[in-house]
Amino acid sequence: MTKTIILIPSRLDATRLPNKPLLKINNKSLINHVYDKGKSTNIGEVYVATGDEEISNEVVNNNGKSIVTKKNHLSGTDRIYDAYKKLNRNDIDYIINLQGDEPIIDTKDIINLNNAAIKNNSEMATLACKLEKKNIKNQNIVKVICDDNIEKTNLSFAKSFLRSINEKKIDKVYHHIGIYIYKVSTLEKFVGLKQSYNEITLKLEQLRAVDNNIKIDVIYSRSIPVGVDTKEDYMEIKKLMEYKS
Repeated sequence: MTKTIILIPSRLDATRLPNKPLLKINNKSLINHVYDKGKSTNIGEVYVATGDEEISNEVVNNNGKSIVTKKNHLSGTDRIYDAYKKLNRNDIDYIINLQGDEPIIDTKDIINLNNAAIKNNSEMATLACKLEKKNIKNQNIVKVICDDNIEKTNLSFAKSFLRSINEKKIDKVYHHIGIYIYKVSTLEKFVGLKQSYNEITLKLEQLRAVDNNIKIDVIYSRSIPVGVDTKEDYMEIKKLMEYKS
């Protein structure tokens, strides 16, 4: 039976919103909201991977599991690998990299991503949804260019990722949702590669994979997530989650 675990990379020194993982919504920190989402999928074990003691303590005090990594890493994926190595396990087939700033991601999407990756024997896979008109020029919303129309096929592969795009050229362009699943062997290959020029320039770690011919399958999601990148995002999602409660 294929075994998947969920790892959530997290750090305090985000440039746009410092201390983001510890911000509270409904008296629960952002990182613990995401941890609980991961647990609710029942896919497998869930761990937060962090180099910050404050985050680790926050998770453990919520009865969660944390793996303390090196403090500084090139990307979240590099931190994920550090955490995986510290587990010292050889029974894991796939690892889901669940972003710590998407507290209302649909658990069904996480489950669908895992199932699709296993079914298609994906080396690496991610999610994308419809790109709303209001987000075309928003550089905080990462776009993915797919090889096919995933609204019809539900599955394609990523040709590239970008932050800005010409409004007249949005065919097969989608709103990228920052969650990944990798085979352990693919993760090992990824972290052994040098950062690519595009990855450094656009600050998009997935371009290291694209630029080195690692195929990223893209699965379609019908829900549009709200990530927390800025103070405005936080206030918006806080209002939304407090209203729902």
